[in-house]
Amino acid sequence: MAKAKKLSKAPISDTASTNSAGSSSSAPTTTPSWLTDSLPLPALIVLDLDYTLWPFYSDIHISPPIRSLSPFVLSDRNGEHFSLFPDAPAILRLLSSPQCNIRLAVASKSPVGDLCREVLKSLRLPETEIRGQPKKVIDVFTTGGGGGLEIYESSKLRHFEVIAKRTGVRYEDMLFFDDERPNFEVESVGVTMKLVGRQGLCWEELEKGIQLWRERKGIVPATAGGSGSYAGGRW
Repeated sequence: MAKAKKLSKAPISDTASTNSAGSSSSAPTTTPSWLTDSLPLPALIVLDLDYTLWPFYSDIHISPPIRSLSPFVLSDRNGEHFSLFPDAPAILRLLSSPQCNIRLAVASKSPVGDLCREVLKSLRLPETEIRGQPKKVIDVFTTGGGGGLEIYESSKLRHFEVIAKRTGVRYEDMLFFDDERPNFEVESVGVTMKLVGRQGLCWEELEKGIQLWRERKGIVPATAGGSGSYAGGRW
């Protein structure tokens, strides 16, 4: 796997890091249309980590040990700062909320699974509190029906095989976000994959991914006074 992308060296202030890690400034100004149009949503959304959920390679850019500078920013041994992509925390918060009720999972080829888990445990989601503390990012993947974490060097097909067995969700009901084209291999089993750009997981990519998943399912919006339809029937 080519790893030509570079981590930004720009320092992150605590104020800026809060904004970049999903404060209200990263939330959409209006409720996303895909949430209010009454059309079906994926049962499970699966996320890659490196350059999809966060803007760095976990096995190259981080030099352990890591420590928290704030609930939303980490620092490593070399003083480098790390956080999720700007929109990612608010997206995770919304997708895992009762309003969406979408299960979430991780499928990553990173060879440093333990470090990735530590990062996910150390970072928090804004405006989500458990016993007075912001919710850990890892919790949206591992608690309350989360699809779990598959973080190890292997084919993404293997990752999805394990996730499907664990969750019982059909491949065609899954939506996958990843930054590398070779991982389109998962579409051979029925998973819909959305390739993300330089901004990683952001609101625009999320909307495009859901639209793509619906198109693959043959979902047709309801007409005035009628009901919508899709390949599997009506709702």
